[in-house]
Amino acid sequence: MRPILKSNKLDDVCYEIRGPALEKSKQMEEEGHKIIKLNIGNLAVFGFDPPDEIVQDMILNMHGAAGYTDSKGMFAPRKAVMHYTQSKHISGVTIEDIYLGNGASELIVMAMNGLLNNGDEVLVPAPDYPLWTAAVSLSGGNPVHYVCDEQAGWFPDIDDMRRKITSNTKAIVVINPNNPTGALYPREILLEIIELARQHQLIILADEIYDKVLYDGEQHDSIASLADDVLFITLNGLSKNYRSCGYRAGWMVVSGEKRHAKDYIDGLNMLASMRLCANAPGQFAIQTALGGYQSINDLVGPGGRLLRQRDMAHKLLTDIPGVTCVKPKAALYMFPRLDPVMYPIADDQQFAYDLLAEEKVLVVQGTGFNWIAPDHFRLVFLPNSDDLTDACGRIARFLDGYRRRHGRG
Repeated sequence: MRPILKSNKLDDVCYEIRGPALEKSKQMEEEGHKIIKLNIGNLAVFGFDPPDEIVQDMILNMHGAAGYTDSKGMFAPRKAVMHYTQSKHISGVTIEDIYLGNGASELIVMAMNGLLNNGDEVLVPAPDYPLWTAAVSLSGGNPVHYVCDEQAGWFPDIDDMRRKITSNTKAIVVINPNNPTGALYPREILLEIIELARQHQLIILADEIYDKVLYDGEQHDSIASLADDVLFITLNGLSKNYRSCGYRAGWMVVSGEKRHAKDYIDGLNMLASMRLCANAPGQFAIQTALGGYQSINDLVGPGGRLLRQRDMAHKLLTDIPGVTCVKPKAALYMFPRLDPVMYPIADDQQFAYDLLAEEKVLVVQGTGFNWIAPDHFRLVFLPNSDDLTDACGRIARFLDGYRRRHGRG
C-alpha cells in the first residue's frame, strides 16, 4: 500500500523537549530504571503545587464550566488580565484586546497563523523556546534566528538582528525572561529592539511567561510598556508563575499601534472563534491567581526553594572541569556550555542520549533550542536538593568519562 506521510509543513519542525530521548527514558522506566528528568519545566511533578485558592475556586466554579464561553474568554478573567497589564504599565489595553487560550502555547500558534503568508520571515532568538520556531514554520513562514550573545549575558545581539531584517520580515519574537538561558533583558536592550521594529514597521511578539520568576531582586519590564507606536502581542499565563501547567490557562494581549492592524486583529478574532473557546475551568483560575497572594515571591526570594536550587545547580555544574554557565536571573533553567576542546561533541543529540543511557539523567541538547553549535544543553533545576545533587553528580561522572575516552582527561 502507498505509505501515508506526514505533512511537508512538519519537515523543519522539532520539539526535542519531548523528543527521542524522552521516548528512550519511558522505555527505560518500563524496564525498571529510575530516570532523573531534567528536560521539562513541569513544576507539579517536583512538588511545586498551585496556590490552594486557585484549586478551591476552580472546584467551586466547576458546575458553571460545562458550556462554551465567549470565544475570547470570560469577562472576569479578561478584566483581571487587563488590570494586570495596567500594573505592568502597558497602556491602552481594553477587554477586547485580550484573548484567553489553552495556555500561551495555543495563542503563539494562533498569532502566527493569523499573521504569516508563505515566505514571510520572523526573527526568532537563538537559542529559543522551540515552539516559536515551529509555529512560524507551520504557518508557512521562515524562522530567521538572531543570535543571543553568551558573553554578554545571553542578551540579543542587536547588530545581528539588524543584519537579518529583510523586506520579507514581518515580526520579531522576544522571549524575556528567556527560556532556555534564564536571561533577563535590561530596558536599554528592549528599547533598541523597539527602535528596530519602529524603523522597519515590524510587530513585536513578547513571550513573558516567566515574568514573576525573578531572582536576586531583579525587576521585569514588559516591552509593550515602553512604546505605543509599535504593535505588540504579549503572551503570558498561569503555567509557571502559578505552578499550574496542566490547567492550560494563558492569555494574549494586543497593544500599541492597533489602528493599522485591523485586518490582522479580524484574523485573530476569526481564529479565536474557530476554536470555540479556551477551557472554562482554567479560565476560572485566572482572576483568583492574578488577584491573590503571590506565593511565587516566597519561592524566588531569600531562602526560597527555587533560589536555593538555582544556586546549588549553578555551583555543582560550574565546578565540573570545562563547564561554564551564565547564572540565570530568571526562569527555571540553565544553559551550560561544554568547552569544545575538552568535550569534542559532534552530535549533541547523541550526547544527551548517551548521558541518559549511562547515567539515567535526561536533559535536552542545545541544538534542540535552535542553538548554533553542539556545545550546550539545558537543565531544569526543579528537582529537590537531594535529587539535584545526585543528577549533577551523575553528569560530572559522565563528563569525566567523556574526557578520558577522548584523551582530554
